[in-house]
Amino acid sequence: MLLHNRVNREELKKRMLADTRPYTTISFYKYHRIENPSDFRDHLYLLLKELEVVGRIYVAEEGVNAQVALPQENLEKFKQAIDSIDFLNGNRLNIAIEESDKSFYKLDVKLRNKIVADGIDDSSFNPGNTGRYLEAEEWNEKMSSEDVVVIDMRNHYESEVGRFENARCPQAETFREELQQVIDEFEHDKNKPILMYCTGGIRCEKASAWMKHKGFNEVYHLKGGIINYVNQVKEEQLENKFKGVNFVFDQRLHERVSEDVLARCHQCGKPADKHVNCANVGCHILFIQCDECAAKHEGCCSDICRDVIHLTEEEQIHWRKGRSKPAIFSKGRLIPPQ
Repeated sequence: MLLHNRVNREELKKRMLADTRPYTTISFYKYHRIENPSDFRDHLYLLLKELEVVGRIYVAEEGVNAQVALPQENLEKFKQAIDSIDFLNGNRLNIAIEESDKSFYKLDVKLRNKIVADGIDDSSFNPGNTGRYLEAEEWNEKMSSEDVVVIDMRNHYESEVGRFENARCPQAETFREELQQVIDEFEHDKNKPILMYCTGGIRCEKASAWMKHKGFNEVYHLKGGIINYVNQVKEEQLENKFKGVNFVFDQRLHERVSEDVLARCHQCGKPADKHVNCANVGCHILFIQCDECAAKHEGCCSDICRDVIHLTEEEQIHWRKGRSKPAIFSKGRLIPPQ
């Protein structure tokens, strides 16, 4: 019984790009106690592999977190498969905001200690005691109220390219880091209404429970995150208060929400909001690059990396040995010259 992919990435990518069928990208999560994560992982892999699902799924004792894509022709069967799992029956599925490029090339279902790494080691913490969900219309109403605090629970490189109006964006590189930051940074706002959001809802759901645990009195979080919000805004013809692009953790890297460009190219400073990974596989750092710089630097973050991509594969392997990545960017952030 095959429970893992055995085909190399390049071959899988070639097959996917040759597939002309329309695909749908979906994310979903559920916090739920799973007694035997290993058995559940295997069951889920076989169930979805049969439907040609590709993507990345994390399974842990605390639940499941999935970002996947599949041929549109299999969408109804996929929904039936998910509903066949008791704790996922009727669970919300976030359909991607836009469908442009293929988002995944293979299916990975991995075991994790937690479906979102949070660094919390507090036996008295109850992650089920979350803040109150807000639908899109309620969210807009709350945002317009006086004295509310809107917190972006994503990493700095996500909020750099897109965010809600007047949102507070902690400059964190990981969710674990940001959980501590919001407690420290917003200590003086404990008695104000706190509105939290993230990409699909999974991070701010846990964060809202953590803030309540730490004594914040009125905590709300956006149901289904930015993805569900944008879809609701379109369906219900509401005012869109999210500006820019929504960063996503797949091959696409972003979904366009509004025409506003909030960020700048990390190389020349021109308005730009397209994240790329450096073309030098020995670097692969995430950064924002405009089209002009992409052409000038051949998709690389530095002159060093641009030189490297013109070496033979054997020379590139030799170049990488014992060498750290060029200290140009850190998690999508420009490092100022010393």
